[in-house]
Amino acid sequence: MIERRGIVGAAAKAGVGFVLAAALAIGPMIGAAAAEELNVLNWQGYGTDEAWALELFEERTGVEVIHDYFNSEQEMLTKLRTSPGTYDVVLINSAFTEQAAKEGLIQPVDSGKIENFEDLSPLLRDSPRFIIDDKLYAIAWVWGMTAVAYNTEDLETAPESIQVFWDLEFAGRVGWRDDAVEAVSFAAIATGQDMNHPEDLDKVREKLRALKPQIRAFWSSEDEWNKLFAAGQFDVSTYWSGSAARSATNFDLPVGYVVPEEGAIGWFDGLSIATDAPNPEAAHAFINFLIDPEFYVRWATEVGAPASANREANAALPEGDMGREIHGDEAAMKRLQWMAPLSDEERRTYQEIWDETKAYFAQ
Repeated sequence: MIERRGIVGAAAKAGVGFVLAAALAIGPMIGAAAAEELNVLNWQGYGTDEAWALELFEERTGVEVIHDYFNSEQEMLTKLRTSPGTYDVVLINSAFTEQAAKEGLIQPVDSGKIENFEDLSPLLRDSPRFIIDDKLYAIAWVWGMTAVAYNTEDLETAPESIQVFWDLEFAGRVGWRDDAVEAVSFAAIATGQDMNHPEDLDKVREKLRALKPQIRAFWSSEDEWNKLFAAGQFDVSTYWSGSAARSATNFDLPVGYVVPEEGAIGWFDGLSIATDAPNPEAAHAFINFLIDPEFYVRWATEVGAPASANREANAALPEGDMGREIHGDEAAMKRLQWMAPLSDEERRTYQEIWDETKAYFAQ
C-alpha cells in the first residue's frame, strides 16, 4: 500500500544549505531544562532520519534525535506497548491511529504548539482518524495514493476508467502489486463498493479472477516496478503516486499517472506523541519542524517524498515538479477512498481471497 517503502534506503545529499524559519523559532518552545535527546519511532529512511535535517534540528535546538525503526504497523504497536516511556514522536498511518489512542499508547497533541498547524489541509488535519473523543492524537504529515500508472509512449491519452486493468486491449500488459488488501480494494472500487468494507465479496472474487488474462507481472517494491517497467513488461499498472514521480524524475521513465473516474486508494500518515514521552516539548517542536515547507521541499526534491499535508509546502515545490502536479489535483483527491481501520477478521478474509485468486491464476 504505502509508497514510504519506496523511499527506504534513498540517500540524502550531504550539507546544510539553508535555514528553516520554523526551526529558528522552536528553541524557546523547548526551554533550557529540556532533555538533550528526542526518541523517534518510524520506518527507516522515511524523512525523519535525513542526516541534514537532524543536524539542522540539533543546531537550532540543542536536541539530538535518536531513531528506532519498525517494519510493519503491528511491530510499531508492539514496540509502543512493550516500551512505555521510551519514545517521543511516532509515525502512525491514519488507519492505526485510533487503535493506538484507544490502547493508551499515544497522548493528545497540543496544536497550539504547532506553528504550521493552520497551513495543513483541513481534509487531513481535521480528519476523524486523528480527532478521537474530541482530542487530537496526530498531526497530519504526508499523504499519497495508489492509482493508475501508464506508459506515455504507448498510450496517447491517459486512461479515464479503472476498468483499463480489465480492458482486453491490455491483455498480458498489466502490472499489479502482490498485496491482498490492495487487490481487494481495487476490485471493490471497480465494482462500485466501499473499498475498505465491501459488502459483496463474491463480486470482488469474480472481478479479481477476471484479471487472469490481463496480468503480465506482479511487483512488490518501487525498485522492482522500475525494472519491470523499464523492461517493457507492462503498459498500465497499479502504483504509488510518490513513486511514480520518482520514476519519472529520477529514472527518466515515461510514466504518466492518473486517478480514474471511479476513484483510487488514498492514505495519509500522522505524527503522534507517545504516552509518557520523555520530552514532549521537543516532540512538538520536531513535529512542527517536519511539517514546515522548507524541510519538505528539500526532502521532496533531493530524495523524493509523498505529498505534504501542508498546502504551503506542496505549493513551494518547483514549477513542473511531477509530484506537485500529481498531488495538486484537488478534484482527483476528492475521488479517493481513504484507507480505514480493518479488523483482523477482514484482513484474514482478504488474504484468503487473494491467495485463492493467485492459485486460480496458476491453473
